[in-house]
Amino acid sequence: MADGGKPHSVLIVEDEDNIAIALDYLMTREGYAHERIASGAEAMTKIRAMHPDLVLLDVMLPEVSGYEICQEVRMDRALDDVKILMMTARGSAVERRKGLALGADGFIAKPFELKELRTEVRRLLGGEASAAEGAGS
Repeated sequence: MADGGKPHSVLIVEDEDNIAIALDYLMTREGYAHERIASGAEAMTKIRAMHPDLVLLDVMLPEVSGYEICQEVRMDRALDDVKILMMTARGSAVERRKGLALGADGFIAKPFELKELRTEVRRLLGGEASAAEGAGS
């Protein structure tokens, strides 16, 4: 859970429906509040309005690339606390370095295992959600 007992909020920016459905399933199962958009052009407006804790950001989007969105988020001081996990089918080392250089907090290659994605999301959100249930000390 985020501060104040509210669930963490996640914005899914993914144009492929089958991947978005899997991401939606995982976010629901983990107890995160989440929304999805499928267009890069809508992303910045939605990120500013929603101010999510985490953006799951596809690199290859219609109209505006995930790299451009990542760079724009990082240039907006009001969004400094928004974490970005970039996702791409082109998971080369060059792509990964580019995403991290532009300010992404993590990078995952598609297709990904749900367990791998869950681990990355928990890492970026501070290990809460379901992981917090076992931490009673």
